[in-house]
Amino acid sequence: MSFSKAVVKYRIPILIIALILMVPSVIGMAGTRINYDMLDYLPEDMDTVIGQNELLEEFGKGAFSFIIVEDMPARDVVRLKAEIEKVEHVETVIWYDSLMDISVPMELLPDKVYKEFNTEHSTMMAVFFDSSTSADITMDAIREIRAVCGRQCYVSGMSALVTDLKDLCEEEEPIYVGIAVALACAAMLVLLDSWLVPFVFLASIGMMILLNLGSNILMGEISYITKALSAVLQLAVTMDYSIFLWHSYNEHREGAGDKKEAMENAIRDTLTSVLGSSVTTVAGFIALCFMSFTMGRDLGIVMAKGVLLGVLGCVTVLPSLILILDKPLQKTKHKSLIPDMERFSAGTVKRFGVFLVMFAVLIPPAYYGYSRTNGEVYYDMGECLPKDMEYVIANSRLQEDFNIASTHMLLVDASVPPKDIRSMIGEMEQVDGVRYVLGLESLVGSRIPEELLPESVTEILKSGKWELMLINSEYRVASDEVNGQINELNHILKKYDQGGMLIGEAPCMKDMIETTDHDFKVVNAVSILAIFVIIALVEKSVSLPFILISVIELAIFINLGLPHYLGQSLPFIAPICISTIQLGATVDYAILMTTRYKAERMEGRDKKRAVGTALASSVPSILVSGMGLFAATFGVAVYSNIDIISSMCMLMARGAVISMFSVIFILPALLLFCDKLICATTAGMRNIRKYEKPKKIVEVIA
Repeated sequence: MSFSKAVVKYRIPILIIALILMVPSVIGMAGTRINYDMLDYLPEDMDTVIGQNELLEEFGKGAFSFIIVEDMPARDVVRLKAEIEKVEHVETVIWYDSLMDISVPMELLPDKVYKEFNTEHSTMMAVFFDSSTSADITMDAIREIRAVCGRQCYVSGMSALVTDLKDLCEEEEPIYVGIAVALACAAMLVLLDSWLVPFVFLASIGMMILLNLGSNILMGEISYITKALSAVLQLAVTMDYSIFLWHSYNEHREGAGDKKEAMENAIRDTLTSVLGSSVTTVAGFIALCFMSFTMGRDLGIVMAKGVLLGVLGCVTVLPSLILILDKPLQKTKHKSLIPDMERFSAGTVKRFGVFLVMFAVLIPPAYYGYSRTNGEVYYDMGECLPKDMEYVIANSRLQEDFNIASTHMLLVDASVPPKDIRSMIGEMEQVDGVRYVLGLESLVGSRIPEELLPESVTEILKSGKWELMLINSEYRVASDEVNGQINELNHILKKYDQGGMLIGEAPCMKDMIETTDHDFKVVNAVSILAIFVIIALVEKSVSLPFILISVIELAIFINLGLPHYLGQSLPFIAPICISTIQLGATVDYAILMTTRYKAERMEGRDKKRAVGTALASSVPSILVSGMGLFAATFGVAVYSNIDIISSMCMLMARGAVISMFSVIFILPALLLFCDKLICATTAGMRNIRKYEKPKKIVEVIA
């Protein structure tokens, strides 16, 4: 029994199995951990990552925060510090009373240390946790500290950032899906020929989305970006497959009459067409797996899996639903609102020269903007949060009151002599933007002999293997200034200790900048090469891959070039992912039109008739697909308060529309212009007999 016959025969069991699978899917989805720390995706062999692990292993310290306390008497601060120390997973809290009793005047501290940790209205304490930055237990500890501290205190640091990010994501994500579903449904209601079929599509696609999200438990955890985007993207990208099956089913039903036979034929047609189409989309997502910044692999695997499940659902669950609901589906059919495209097609073909010129004119500014945008991205994840979030407010207070924009940690071999350490600290404090270096040597001033330092303090800052120091900087994380500062600090560090390590948020971000800049080039090259090979094999042509990819790449250049001209800054991950996603998801439009053009030419049509027919027949499908992708992502882009989610969705929405127009207007012009080259370099097209239009009756009589 063939696959299509089996699906039709066992439609009820298929639906029952699909519904039963929803239970473990929901359990799996709930059990999949979500990672909100972008720094976790850096390669394990980097010094910054090794240093973070050493800090946790040797000192029992992972996450780090500064707490700013405003307008609170010293004795109340002592009580607050004691309360914070009781919070589970708080390893150490450093404040004045860590050095000496509160009864001893603070002025006995070295002037530099006193001034840097106190202002007229506020004081600052440093908190170390015994767990990693983005661990769930660290985020719970941050929430508890905020509850203990109240309104007079502000908690900064990466752990505070990921806590706020997690809370905001969990609040917004269900709404993302709701918006995407509602707007995609609205687009289908307008553009399809049935009032009921959009809801059937959504039921089928929704089951596959749940299966995809549930199976993520096998990966252990996924990033918050993957979680936020995967459902929306899977809905948008796999909607095409459902539309194709529906159109094919209706065509066969009008011819055959019998709905079961019509569905068998439709499944066969869909498998042939959709498998070829989905391969390019999967290739685009798989290209993300070549990123050394492993968040790309995370998103790539989940989305490739989602596309494959989308194809499976389209040829199993959807046919079963359509057959069961055939009567109401047929009764709720209406005339498609998309008009006949013959006249539009004829006008576009007639003016193909205009679109060729447009193609040539758009390339330089589009590419210039595209090349500039990649250098204008931001890496500071704090910028992706709304300004009223607690983390953002705390960081602003830290900068305003203490002129601290970032904090680095220094691990120096414990065997380095104190004299050398003091020399190193002196050199480092001369580096532009360094506020001060805080270590044991900083605390031992002329008024405090080293012997008077409590053992609890020396244990905080020194282990058998390393000495720990804090470097506070005036420069913001991921800025050019702080990256230059890190280079200078590393240069000084290596003079005194070749094995020493500079770690913290800013050094990790610097590594991320270098890593992702390399990834951008690799992912682009891999995705273009993979899709080039697929198109060459599908179309059996040497020239067509160049033509199709050039059309979509122009659309990508325009899409990613616009932020430069609009003065917008994008989160660093957006250009890397969007260039690949847009290529993989929208090159299908070009393949659809080109395949029809080839078929028409091979049947003997002249090039204008072939391109015109291909355009007229393809535009409705391209419109439905493009507007579906636009609708599913645009609403999320407008709603989301997380800039990284909003930016990526806006780029996908805009990219779908730009690709759609590029394929509709520019691809036909290129097919006409390159027709001879295509015929000469495509299998089966070298000896096409020229089609001669029959003469009009009037001409014959004359």
